Amino acid sequence: MDNDFTQEREDLAAAFRWSVRLNMHEAVANHFSLAVNESGSKFLLNPIGMHFSEISASDLILIDANNKDTMNQHNAPDPTAWAIHSALHRNNPHARCILHLHPKYATILSSLDDKEMKPIDQNTMRFYKRVSIDRDFSGMGLGKEAERLSTLLGKNPVLLMGNHGVLTAAKTVASAFDELYYFEKSCQTLIEAYQTGQKLHVVNHKVAKKTAQQWQDYDASDLHFAALKRILDKEEPDYRN
Repeated sequence: MDNDFTQEREDLAAAFRWSVRLNMHEAVANHFSLAVNESGSKFLLNPIGMHFSEISASDLILIDANNKDTMNQHNAPDPTAWAIHSALHRNNPHARCILHLHPKYATILSSLDDKEMKPIDQNTMRFYKRVSIDRDFSGMGLGKEAERLSTLLGKNPVLLMGNHGVLTAAKTVASAFDELYYFEKSCQTLIEAYQTGQKLHVVNHKVAKKTAQQWQDYDASDLHFAALKRILDKEEPDYRN
């Protein structure tokens, strides 16, 4: 813990700014985190009360999931952010970056009785058998609810939080954001397909599984995120401050 995590801070700040551009933010709620030590117990998190559009690298606070006095500090984070992300990082050390939002279409899917992502096009097939689903919402992510949520992710990159929203988890900000971007697009496709009232053409298991693997082999997440940062460098360079 002997550096200021400049790269990590800039990447996470870029994710906040682009979530706004894609209209996936929710006032001053929702939260992103990024682990900065090997165990994942120490992580960067957005401070309470800041809109995603104004978050810069230096605004991010450093949290210790094992510090029981965190919420008594002068710069204490949002209570749900503290509860959910500390539990997730403690119980899922492989999930280095965790992005939690309530985007429109993912939240709609999370609110349906059938929450499954159906493999109906190339994007939706990306998430075939790669989404964990919480079907037992029991209140806001505090206390036991946060601990319960933290046990559901497993090795999947997406947790669809029933009657709540979604979170993505990955080794890097670039990968977690790429998953988030394509998951919301996939949710939009599925929801709008439902709205036609026509029968969905769901591909078979073999095709869906093959396509999901092709997505993993392709993996353009670093290229995608680098392009997003180039745009920010031109239009909102203060995200690096």
